[in-house]
Amino acid sequence: MSTSNPVVYFEIPVHDLKRAEKFYTAVFNFQFEHEIIDGYAMALFPFEEKNSGITGALAKGDVYRPTRDGVIIYFRTESIDSTLQKVLQLGGSILYPKRTDEKYGCAVAEFEDSEGNRIALHETLL
Repeated sequence: MSTSNPVVYFEIPVHDLKRAEKFYTAVFNFQFEHEIIDGYAMALFPFEEKNSGITGALAKGDVYRPTRDGVIIYFRTESIDSTLQKVLQLGGSILYPKRTDEKYGCAVAEFEDSEGNRIALHETLL
């Protein structure tokens, strides 16, 4: 039995890869690499082996269907407030407003991205 974190990769379904890439670049300042994997267009999130966390991709294809009802991915942010402001400026919407959890020392929120996916935010409190 491994003691490492069990999740290693994720894919966020998109209808329009260019629109989704523009949205995530503007909200989080990500730079993407482009690949075709198993015939599907992918925009890969940045990843460095030496850093903690997982990576994934924006994925377009017939098997990828954006939804607000599936798995929720949490992105780390320095400021949920400023991230949600960018989301709104880019046409996204807030699904779950910022909530602080003193017990776990964090704040969380959720938004709908440009493609219709439910995405969560995590901010560590000092």
